[in-house]
Amino acid sequence: LCKAAFRVLNAEDIGVGIARAIRSALSGRPGGVYLDLPAKFFAQTMDAEAGKKSLIKVVDPAPRQIPAPDSVQRALTLLKGAKRPLIILGKGAAYAQADADIRALVEKSGIPYLPMSMAKGLLPDTHEQSASAARSYVLPEADVVMLVGARLNWLLSQGKGKTWGGNGPKDWADKSFIQIDISPTEADSNVAIAAPLIGDIGSCVSALLAGMGSSWAKAPAEWTSAVAERKNKNIAKMAETLAKDPSPMNYHSALAVVRDIVKANPEAMLVNEGANALDFTRSIVDMYQPRKRLDVGTWGIMGIGMGFSVAAAVVTGKPVIAIEGDSAFGFSGMEVETICRYNLPVCVVILNNNGIYKGTDVNRGGGADVAPTVFVKGARYDKMMEAFGGVGVHVTTPQELSAAMKEAIASGKPTLINAVIDETAGTESGRITSLNPKTAAIKK
Repeated sequence: LCKAAFRVLNAEDIGVGIARAIRSALSGRPGGVYLDLPAKFFAQTMDAEAGKKSLIKVVDPAPRQIPAPDSVQRALTLLKGAKRPLIILGKGAAYAQADADIRALVEKSGIPYLPMSMAKGLLPDTHEQSASAARSYVLPEADVVMLVGARLNWLLSQGKGKTWGGNGPKDWADKSFIQIDISPTEADSNVAIAAPLIGDIGSCVSALLAGMGSSWAKAPAEWTSAVAERKNKNIAKMAETLAKDPSPMNYHSALAVVRDIVKANPEAMLVNEGANALDFTRSIVDMYQPRKRLDVGTWGIMGIGMGFSVAAAVVTGKPVIAIEGDSAFGFSGMEVETICRYNLPVCVVILNNNGIYKGTDVNRGGGADVAPTVFVKGARYDKMMEAFGGVGVHVTTPQELSAAMKEAIASGKPTLINAVIDETAGTESGRITSLNPKTAAIKK
């Protein structure tokens, strides 16, 4: 559950305990640390001056980890020989805050790149080398893939199978991986890594740039042109879908509004959780600045929405836009009280389709009760925000949604927008229908 755990038993050890916790949390791969202070600890006293002296100023808590020169050369050699190279940026690349060097690596190499969810905005999603709109093409077609702070976990199909061009779900595809990661144990965790590059991402990327020199040949034009053609075709197709105005709204028409609002307010923080609400937002809403998107992460944790929104508002002082599925909102919805209590500039948009995935499922058990995935019809989540003194808005059209979001951001007032969408607009997320019991599995 956490990277390390410490217990402080004596008052004079507070400084040591906190220093150890900080170093553990920030060094290497960052992670949460638990610091335990037992009840009897709080009954202790100590001299105030001695207490000040016991505190430790943590110097260089996250020291640079320089990659081995031979590892750098191995990666460059592999990259130089690639005919269809691809860069994948993970949230580790965003955490590294080496934005300028990462952008320089992408642009100097000319290689198409894919940002994972929380790496969106490291380069604007509208960047000409972004291959997000051609993901299903570049993954199986690439011959050399450079992972920058990204892991070959389930979000990337473990680096194998048909997603990557394999013949079967467990087949290793004919491609080579370069993996930049601060943890050596991450390499070879699912497939063979031909060129592991271990170190902090800033140092690794800087070393690659130095090794590329001034005469590095960009990715083959045949490859980049093919990616651009597929990408532009898909972007045009999506534009047609987003331009439609169905009644009631669906995910696309509602998120087309959010897309425009985020584009007009690139400094705003975007928090996102849900099933379809997460999937559609990730693919539709472009990000323009780094570390502006927070979502459920690798483990798909529902309930982070309101807590992340509170934290984002407090830490950044910027407007926060939280795009929530109605189911996901239910896990932490009462935190709107906290948002109102501290008058935080948070605009919560609930994409309300009356249920999990959709609001039209029936009870397969044959009883009179509604299906467990169906919620109360016509639920007015906006009234919750009003109950605590915030602004609640009920909308049913893109025009109403746009006006409400613009007003929320301009006013800075805690706002919850209940955006009603078609209750049939949804599908089982994550391609997991095949995992359902055969007697209950229904294609949706």
